Amino acid sequence: MFDFDATLPLMAVQFLLLTALLNAVFYKPLMKVLDEREDYLRSGDTGSKDKLAKAESIVKEYERQIAQARRESQDLIQKAQAEAKEITTTKVAAAQQEVQSQREAATQEIEQQKAAAFATLEQQVDSLSRQILEKILDPELVK
Repeated sequence: MFDFDATLPLMAVQFLLLTALLNAVFYKPLMKVLDEREDYLRSGDTGSKDKLAKAESIVKEYERQIAQARRESQDLIQKAQAEAKEITTTKVAAAQQEVQSQREAATQEIEQQKAAAFATLEQQVDSLSRQILEKILDPELVK
């Protein structure tokens, strides 16, 4: 079926030359491009993982800073509320004390006016009593 004459070694040489030529012209450059592409993708994947890790760490840092800022703002709010409550308590106490002192001053003034009114009334009562006695009785008996 096969004829083994001089064409067989010639075809074998042609096949080897074609294989070497295809290897040199087509397969090696193609493999080089595929290897470069794989390296690029691998480095891109590694770079993107690094960038993702960096972005996550930045996000965590920002979240930590935000949480710290919230705690500080809550502390400031609590301090401000405590100070406002203290100021309010102080002012209310001062106002109550002022009202109490005004009430005491008013009470003393009323008592003084009352005592002065009683003294005036007592003098008027004495005077009127003498006048009544003088009119009823002899003026010489009353003195």
